[in-house]
Amino acid sequence: MTSEVVVTLMPYFVLTAGLLVLLLTTAFLRSHLVALIVTLISLLAVLYVTPASIESGPQTLSDLIVIDGVALFFNVLFILAAIVTTVTGYRYLESRSRSYEEFYILVVTSTLGAMTMAAAEHFASFILGLEILSISLYALIAYPERGRASLEAATKYLILSGVASTTILFGMALVYVSTGSMTFSETLASDSSGTIYALGQSMILLGLAFKLSLVPFHMWTPDVYEGAPSPITGFVATISKGAVFVLLLRYAIETQWLSNASVTWAIGLIAIASMVIGNLLALLQEDIKRLLAYSSIAHVGYLLVALVFVSTSDSAGFALESAMFYVSGYFLMTLVAFGVVTVMSTGVDEDAGSLRHYEGLYWRRPMLAAALTIAALSLAGIPLTVGFIAKFYLFAVGVSGALWTLIWALILGSAIGIYYYLRIVISMIKREAEKPVERSQDLNAVGTVTVVLLGVSIVILGIYPTPLIAVVQQLIQSFGA
Repeated sequence: MTSEVVVTLMPYFVLTAGLLVLLLTTAFLRSHLVALIVTLISLLAVLYVTPASIESGPQTLSDLIVIDGVALFFNVLFILAAIVTTVTGYRYLESRSRSYEEFYILVVTSTLGAMTMAAAEHFASFILGLEILSISLYALIAYPERGRASLEAATKYLILSGVASTTILFGMALVYVSTGSMTFSETLASDSSGTIYALGQSMILLGLAFKLSLVPFHMWTPDVYEGAPSPITGFVATISKGAVFVLLLRYAIETQWLSNASVTWAIGLIAIASMVIGNLLALLQEDIKRLLAYSSIAHVGYLLVALVFVSTSDSAGFALESAMFYVSGYFLMTLVAFGVVTVMSTGVDEDAGSLRHYEGLYWRRPMLAAALTIAALSLAGIPLTVGFIAKFYLFAVGVSGALWTLIWALILGSAIGIYYYLRIVISMIKREAEKPVERSQDLNAVGTVTVVLLGVSIVILGIYPTPLIAVVQQLIQSFGA
């Protein structure tokens, strides 16, 4: 292993070392604060070594993983999600659990799994990263010791996700039978129209569609989001979907399986169904976590526009650029929204799920209300927010690829979404006739500051997105797209 490879792999080495230190610290010293500090130092250390890893250029390790600009970009997003989850979850855990340290171990482990997925180049690293991420999330969803809702959510996720993983494994086996290889770039069968090959690719697609909670494989999503602890709901909504999507995008580009018109048609149909049905079902929700669950289904449907574009263009560069920018905005918006829910749920036995909990919030906690307003408006794609720029990117991708049906579905879904996002804002503004539902007076100052800063970044990137766009364009050059 050369020095260049070591430098490129440094983010993975650092996070693995941090995980080992966290395990040893927890074994000998049971301290919530120490666990938090070790976790944050490990995550920040990964961010510190990432620039050097980018400068060392793309590296491939034994055909298992490829560390390029795209993988490292998503790694930064995963680290950001982990940092926000640990910071906002610190006070949240103190009122809900007697054992805190394992929470941080699971967060770091799942982050490592997501990073592995972002760099996967082989079926072995694909399934390894997926299971490291998934198994950690099963435990995280059930982590608090109070109430049965989280245990029920974790059980549903465990069973259904296990079925999806099995489907993916079976699909991999069929593709291997057809091609004799498990490396992405080599899984192109000489007879790609063969029944076994087509069935294997279809099973992989269906399993990943479940992991992304795309329609019609979305039924688990609202129940899991509602039952999971608020900080973990935001973590699941960002890191798991981001990891699966970048893996799907890399797999689609390198295997060229989107060159099959039937596959492209199927993905387009799933995208349209997710955009429309996700938004329509969100209209019916009175629980903000369920509302955001259906919203996330629609947003992943929007992202599939970039995936479909790959099949209509000789270059995947524009698709990658739009997808990376959109995922960045989605991470920020979702972390802010669930961060506010986490802060509102601190110090009480029940999460602040109902929209009634947010009535008159502007008159009680204006900073939190402002942050949630920015997140909601950005999710709706209102101008001067990063959400508007992100959707404009996808609209431009659709126009470039003449994907008119997907464009109209995107427009229709966005129009529907404006209504239920504004419901959240109006609930916080109006002075209700009845006394609002009181929440804990524990302000969770650190969590509040975190979500407010992220909310400000949403506006800054909506007004001046050029720096982020420049970074994305520079990083995708290493992908060879």
